[in-house]
Amino acid sequence: MNPADLGLPVDVPSTALFTDHYELTMLQAALANGTADRRSVFEVFTRRLPEGRRYGVVAGTGRVLDAVENFRFDGAVLEFLRERAVVDARTLDWLSSYRFSGDVWGYPEGEVYFPGSPVLRVEGSFAECVLLETVVLSILNHDSAIAAAASRMASAAGGRPLIEMGARRTHELAAVAAARAAYVGGFTSTSDLAAGFRYGIPTVGTSAHAFTLVHDSERDAFTAQVTSLGSGTTLLVDTYDVAEAVRTAVEVAGTGLGAVRIDSGDLLLVAHRVRQQLDELGATQTRIVVTSDLDEYAIASLAAAPVDAYGVGTQLVTGSGHPTCSMVYKLVARATSADPKAPLLPVAKKSSGGKTSLGGRKWAARRTDAEGVAEAEVVGVGPVPTALADRQLLVQLVKGGEVVAREPLEAARERHIAARSGLPLSATQLSRGEPVIPTEYV
Repeated sequence: MNPADLGLPVDVPSTALFTDHYELTMLQAALANGTADRRSVFEVFTRRLPEGRRYGVVAGTGRVLDAVENFRFDGAVLEFLRERAVVDARTLDWLSSYRFSGDVWGYPEGEVYFPGSPVLRVEGSFAECVLLETVVLSILNHDSAIAAAASRMASAAGGRPLIEMGARRTHELAAVAAARAAYVGGFTSTSDLAAGFRYGIPTVGTSAHAFTLVHDSERDAFTAQVTSLGSGTTLLVDTYDVAEAVRTAVEVAGTGLGAVRIDSGDLLLVAHRVRQQLDELGATQTRIVVTSDLDEYAIASLAAAPVDAYGVGTQLVTGSGHPTCSMVYKLVARATSADPKAPLLPVAKKSSGGKTSLGGRKWAARRTDAEGVAEAEVVGVGPVPTALADRQLLVQLVKGGEVVAREPLEAARERHIAARSGLPLSATQLSRGEPVIPTEYV
């Protein structure tokens, strides 16, 4: 079963209006003056990483491919544009048959990137490419920000499982995308059932404080949960007194109790006390899960604590302080005329304030040292040096309007683990610093 076929709110029937008004007015003017059919190359990149970040993580590529396929102007959308007089009749007629027919290349999902990396390259006519700017950026900026935060948290966790549980802290559809991006970045499960349904991410969850509070006693609550879910469940032990709750939990569930969850207090101190108490009660295999507004720094501070898993919400779905990657979508080359054989001319914006860009259709490769560790992100225009030919990063995602590189989400997750492990060790440091490798232009 394809969840998208059910028309649930985790998907949308068309992405055509996930765009800015001026994309359509540019289209109208380009159709009128003959530049709409000029072959063009747009690239997505960021000029800098968020402050303190050592690397970025590409996430959302699969969602971009879905968005390109679903970019269709149906009758209701066209009528909306007509009523608002957004564009003229000629443009509406052109939009009615819009289908992206160009090519898309990009860093595969899960790969890492650096300032200047051509994360995505969109090629086709100016008209068909310019319309995709907003939806492409909205997906990549959001998902890559979440994946970068998730990756840092996964590094700090040192192999301990991470649960994404931020659905109640963001927009309901953003929560689904965030869970997907977090999974790419290294999280192992989510509390969001829509994300599990749409993307196959493992879902977990047991009970909240309200479940304990609705019962006459904590023992009654634990008994009800264990009776319903079995002794392998996770009992929340910080509603009242933690020590008393742990004792009651083991009495009710036995020494085979699956886990206890701690959601408040000095987590480092409480985790040590709970571990000692569980061991003394004979529940030596009972795991400890901690939640409570964690971020990568809090997770790192618990590295020496007897914690078995972390649940992260607010800080994850907001990018741990950096909710966007500041990616841009820029025209870098265009044909000299509408003739399909016309040569491409590099173009670039020239301005002050750090908003300049480099023209030309680019390739990217990652140079490594003798040990196979990355030492530079090399970006260039023209022929690829022989020494870098087998280290190119961009792969074709769309060919002639057809998606050619759709893959399971698990593949992106595994790719990220490999990509991160290929960076210098300093990439996982949480202290502020520059990108872990430089970007070189050739």
